[in-house]
Amino acid sequence: MMTSKKTAFIPGANKGVWLATANMLLQKFSYLTGRSLTTFKKDFYKIYKITPQRWLTQRRLELAYYHLAKKSRKPVEVYLETGFENLSHFSFAFKKQFGITPTELASGERQTIH
Repeated sequence: MMTSKKTAFIPGANKGVWLATANMLLQKFSYLTGRSLTTFKKDFYKIYKITPQRWLTQRRLELAYYHLAKKSRKPVEVYLETGFENLSHFSFAFKKQFGITPTELASGERQTIH
């Protein structure tokens, strides 16, 4: 089934899609949806009430949480894979979203929240 480029927003797609697109630049998203970058950002926000960059960050953090909680991986092993450029920023964003540091989750120091 073919969908129109004008309506094919990635967040509405199946769950596997965001895994493959976690590091895709916003310009690529706008191109794939047939919009300018500015129009893409405005349309995305109108529909989802979140900026595309924030949405991508949340998906990256959810993927990191999965690797830490379910696959017993260490933060130093997953931060680059999930699109973060440094461990410090990854830890800060992770704690802000989940209320627990990646190290605490990985070591089982606190109860998991997912």
